[in-house]
Amino acid sequence: MNTRHQNTLSLQELKQQAKRLRAETARDSAPISHSKSLEMVAHQKGFKDWNTLHASASNRPAFETLSLNDTVKGHYLGQPFVGEVVGIKTLKLGQLYQVSIQLKEAIDVVTFDSFSNFRKRLNCTVDQSGISPAKTSNGEPHMFLEL
Repeated sequence: MNTRHQNTLSLQELKQQAKRLRAETARDSAPISHSKSLEMVAHQKGFKDWNTLHASASNRPAFETLSLNDTVKGHYLGQPFVGEVVGIKTLKLGQLYQVSIQLKEAIDVVTFDSFSNFRKRLNCTVDQSGISPAKTSNGEPHMFLEL
């Protein structure tokens, strides 16, 4: 009954939630086992059990593991870049995302020798693999993120 997009947390974050739950219950004089805390987190997220939640989180597309402030590498209009994710917006759940990246160094996005256009921030739509569906005139994607 649950779908993958309802689980927006990484496995590490889910395990940390279970650890906090276990610590909280121990403070309340009702200690639980580690496995019980994992099962409780799974139920809170709407999953049958921890194994089902674990499989769901493990099978998420690589793009869905990106978070704000993550450092990413890639190519934009053929130029390599390194930057920080400053915005992510879901456009079509599990399929398309709007991503904004603040670059560490500006890149020139024009290939002409007599003209330049430097950008320090990139905004682009990408699919779940980090590749933009929009293509340049030579058929290359506008953006390719190394996930």
